[in-house]
Amino acid sequence: MPEPPRDLAQQVEAALREDIGSGDVTAALVPAGQRVRGSVVTREPAILAGRPWAEAIFRRLDPQVQLTWHASDGEPLAAKQVVFEIAGAARAILTGERTALNFLQLLSATATATQRFVDAVAGTGCAILDTRKTLPGLRSAQKYAVVCGGGRNHRMGLYDRVLIKENHIAAAGSLTAAVRAARNHAPGLTVEVEVETLAELNEALQASPDIVLLDDFTHADLRSAVTINRSRGSPVKLEASGSVSLETVRAIAETGVDCISIGALTKHVRAIDLSMRLEFSAAQP
Repeated sequence: MPEPPRDLAQQVEAALREDIGSGDVTAALVPAGQRVRGSVVTREPAILAGRPWAEAIFRRLDPQVQLTWHASDGEPLAAKQVVFEIAGAARAILTGERTALNFLQLLSATATATQRFVDAVAGTGCAILDTRKTLPGLRSAQKYAVVCGGGRNHRMGLYDRVLIKENHIAAAGSLTAAVRAARNHAPGLTVEVEVETLAELNEALQASPDIVLLDDFTHADLRSAVTINRSRGSPVKLEASGSVSLETVRAIAETGVDCISIGALTKHVRAIDLSMRLEFSAAQP
């Protein structure tokens, strides 16, 4: 599994600050010595992602809260399976419950969606990639979840890869000029060019970027693009994108492209249904 992102602590702090504000006025009704134990159960099959966030939330609220996990990130969960058991001070657990479940529901949803696409292209050699279409402030978390689901990360942001699109080409004067400018201004970075036609592909291949993104190509044109690219002495990587669904992704992969980027992995998220069930013991003085 991937390493948790470096901004995990900031994400947790922001989420707790958003929820708690000046204080959890409802948890304050619970006696300070009240203890509780319980478990989190998934009501549907899923791929688990988000464990480091849940752990950080309860550790931040009360380091004495104990979590006993029954699955690791990246592992499948069956419907009605216990994800983890929890025990400790009732106030801390009640305060952290929603925030912890929010992270787990969101990230497990991203991981689950990703695995469905990965499974759909199994055996083709084609990789499934994410995009920058993520929830603001949670990009690194969702990209972590994509890897948990068996996918790969595209660029993290605007700083770690050059991706030349139509407007960049127009501003530079030509596709070739845009690639040349990218090599000059961002040496060492991967340079990718988006094209919309086979004619643009031919121009892009002459400019020698590292990757060509084939945007909304028909399956026939994707196959032609792969043939054209392989006929060159030094083919580049080809990425397909646009109008990708579970119903179409295998056919796209079978055209021979190297990877398929899918915004829906992180944009069209339906949270996994998780529930926390608690049992209270007598309050301690």
